[in-house]
Amino acid sequence: MMKARQLISVALLALSVSGNAQVGAPKPVAPLPTKHQVAWQQMETYAFIHFGPNTFCDREWGYGDAPLECFNPSRLDCEQWAKTLRDAGMKGIIITAKHHDGFCLWPTKYTDYSVRNTPYKDGKGDIVGELSAACKKYGLKFGVYLSPWDRHQAFYGTPLYREYFHAQLHELLTQYGDIFEVWFDGANGGDGYYGGAREARTIDRRTYYDYPRAWETIYKYQPQAIIFSDGGPGCRWVGNENGYAGATNWAFLWKDKVYPGYEKYRELQYGHADGDQWVPAECDVSIRPGWFYHEKEDDKVKSVDHLVDLYYRSVGHNGTFLLNMPVDKEGRIHPIDSARVIDFHKQVTTELKDNLLKTARIKASDVRGKAFAEANLTDGNYDTYWCVKDGVNEAGLTISFKKSTKLNRLMLQEYIPLGQRVKSFSVYYRQGKEWIPVKLNEETTTIGYKRLLRFKTIQTQQLRIVINDARGPVCLNELGAYYAPNAKESYVEKVEDVKSLAFTAAANGTDAVTFDLGKEQQVKSFYYLPDQSAKHEGLVANYELYVGNDKANMTRVAAGEFSNIRNHPIMQEVHFTPASGRYVMLKATRMVTAGETLKYDKIAIQ
Repeated sequence: MMKARQLISVALLALSVSGNAQVGAPKPVAPLPTKHQVAWQQMETYAFIHFGPNTFCDREWGYGDAPLECFNPSRLDCEQWAKTLRDAGMKGIIITAKHHDGFCLWPTKYTDYSVRNTPYKDGKGDIVGELSAACKKYGLKFGVYLSPWDRHQAFYGTPLYREYFHAQLHELLTQYGDIFEVWFDGANGGDGYYGGAREARTIDRRTYYDYPRAWETIYKYQPQAIIFSDGGPGCRWVGNENGYAGATNWAFLWKDKVYPGYEKYRELQYGHADGDQWVPAECDVSIRPGWFYHEKEDDKVKSVDHLVDLYYRSVGHNGTFLLNMPVDKEGRIHPIDSARVIDFHKQVTTELKDNLLKTARIKASDVRGKAFAEANLTDGNYDTYWCVKDGVNEAGLTISFKKSTKLNRLMLQEYIPLGQRVKSFSVYYRQGKEWIPVKLNEETTTIGYKRLLRFKTIQTQQLRIVINDARGPVCLNELGAYYAPNAKESYVEKVEDVKSLAFTAAANGTDAVTFDLGKEQQVKSFYYLPDQSAKHEGLVANYELYVGNDKANMTRVAAGEFSNIRNHPIMQEVHFTPASGRYVMLKATRMVTAGETLKYDKIAIQ
């Protein structure tokens, strides 16, 4: 607890703001966003659509060998996608125009492996074009995902493929109107069909695709487009596929540098306080465990509480929220997913509907001048802001309500066109004569475009926000306090609970592990939850499963790939023709990181 007179030394409430007040805007503090990056961040939430042969073949990463006749949605309706997502508060849609399997959702002239040669509309369909038109109709922005990796093309890994990649990028940029974001996945090189070769191919992902040339093409034809990749340049991957950024989240990275290995994931989640390039975080996650639609996941759609939590930890942590809505085999967003995402939007809107500060009195410890007064914090105008004088890196705001008021949400926004500045802040509420720190579940360090705080309901007549340290004069353009009855201040995601047959197993740390079921039993499913520690060690990329009564002579019942497990280490499911045996063995034939040995958090066998 802090006495009022102790805190006043920080808040400096008695300082005069008249006389020699500075009236000019403060100098920007670099690095700075472009106007397009600011507009992109103001979108806050938008959707991903994963759709393709994987949808029909029940895969996540297709090898590029799916027959073209498998792609045949019976009721595809891009307007249903757009209307659903508009009603869910989304501001745009990014579609997987080409995923790693190389299949193209538009009738590209550069490959036969496209929608042009499928039963859909007798080859006359163009799903990229249909969605672009639907987005225009429903007031949504349109974006495209183009996988650099292609597991189908026989010439992948040669200079010819690089020209193919750039030619397809040119098609997408010039045929479908304005594009707000171009998405380049970080997955590159490995096993594939490759025209029937069925082999692994390795490329230098830093140089092979000639990304500088791609950036030049994008800026030529779609100058407003934000370019996504691990390190930008427009926005960055947040370092996980769970949909959240760190509570400390700088919008900066070092230009042309992303650390390898575990440090890469940490820096992308938190940014660099001393970075020299504005590359804000985009938080991507699927509403289901998988990115493509799987009927077996109909009962695993994320709850409203989970989605609301992700909103607070993405948009509310200075990022954007990219929520994947996989389209089903009919070609529609599934009714369960539709209802869930709309209810999520309603819940967030309800929680942040009434800004209690609209009728409160706000007094700042310092004001730069009349044009930068406290009234700017609640006027709803993005381009007006409260600012302090040059050289003032510590400041305070005292909020007085007309009567004792309940609240459990707080929103702060920095005016990012002038740079991200705040390094640390604190929040207090008055109880009698004392100022009590608001108990939070996360650190109060950075703010950036938007910071949302959740806490147990307090009741007070005064609230105080203290900026403890900043990179320059504080510039806040919006402030909000809210009361959401019965709302949660945190959410704990439960790991999938799969009931298993009884077994004992060897310890982690080998390339194979054998499970003893105690007696001969029929088995048909295997569940593998990878290491859930921060480093996600010992991840299995390719596997074989064996069943039998003799450890030395078991039968292989399944083999395959745990697709995307590096970035999305969730429960992996393998279903196979029922087999009988006392022992089940999981063998890692290839690890995600060479040299590591198999580790897991949970194994279940059914």
